[in-house]
Amino acid sequence: MRLRLAGAAIAALLLAAIVPAAAQSDYPVRPIRLIVGYTAGGGTDLIARVVGAKLSEILHQSVVVENRPGASARLAAEYVTRQPADGYTLLVSPIGPISIAAAIYPALKYDPQKSLVPLSMICGIPLFMVIRADNPARNLKEFIAWMKQHPDKANYSSSSPAFTIVTELLKLKSGMPGTMIPYKGSGEMNLAVISGQAAMTIADGPPTVPLVKAGKERALAVTTAQRSPDLPDVPTMTEAGYPAVTATFWNGAFAPAGTPPAVVAKLQKAWGEAVHDPGVSSKLKAMALVPSNATPQQFVHIIDSDIVKFHGVVEAAGLKFEE
Repeated sequence: MRLRLAGAAIAALLLAAIVPAAAQSDYPVRPIRLIVGYTAGGGTDLIARVVGAKLSEILHQSVVVENRPGASARLAAEYVTRQPADGYTLLVSPIGPISIAAAIYPALKYDPQKSLVPLSMICGIPLFMVIRADNPARNLKEFIAWMKQHPDKANYSSSSPAFTIVTELLKLKSGMPGTMIPYKGSGEMNLAVISGQAAMTIADGPPTVPLVKAGKERALAVTTAQRSPDLPDVPTMTEAGYPAVTATFWNGAFAPAGTPPAVVAKLQKAWGEAVHDPGVSSKLKAMALVPSNATPQQFVHIIDSDIVKFHGVVEAAGLKFEE
């Protein structure tokens, strides 16, 4: 009798081990939620919907975008870290709630490096340093000199810590003066430059590129390592003389820490296929984004490097941000 009971116990343990493994191999068996920390229609929301549609085809399962805005998307990141680590609730996020938040907020309710598993760097987001079209400066060094000569006009527009940190990095490396003027979004940041309320801004491509092409702003540099195909005549920060100001923002996909390795591997493969799909890539490029070729391991390195770099800027510039 004892042998039978022991045999039954062993069988039960084996079954318990087999069932989760089978469940992981069958993944996904129900809809997957992509949590976005911004309202519908914004850049990250559009990225999630474009890539999510292809992800649904690849995984043969519904993929639903769920918007949970608040606290510059940190609420969405925190929410995902509290969900079951089963691959059915994922985060689509820009750099802000991850590398930027880790660098500037000491009391986050989640650890961007430990609470989330990077699945895919979806795209890079070039930032353009722009000034008003009638400013006499024709290149970045001339503009920095102009700012030093006009301290009463030396200011810049920003709508988030992410944009502020990159501008402060430029100030640290060039000695350029500049007081930050806050705005609600990157569209307003550009309008502030056009109207003369701000001397310059460093902003993302979607609201900026059309204004530069229309002649309303002049782009002096792009922060990425390579020139942007959207504005190929605009030099990189390195070409403009400030290699230390190179910075690429990004959008990426994450799963909660503890997600089974088999599920993580399947998701990483599926996200990679979705991002590299020609139709998806063309849509991302049309949004002034650069589809990423980074592996998940390279993405981890990028995140870690960003945190170190931006934390150094915050310390050196003595920046303080309200949570």
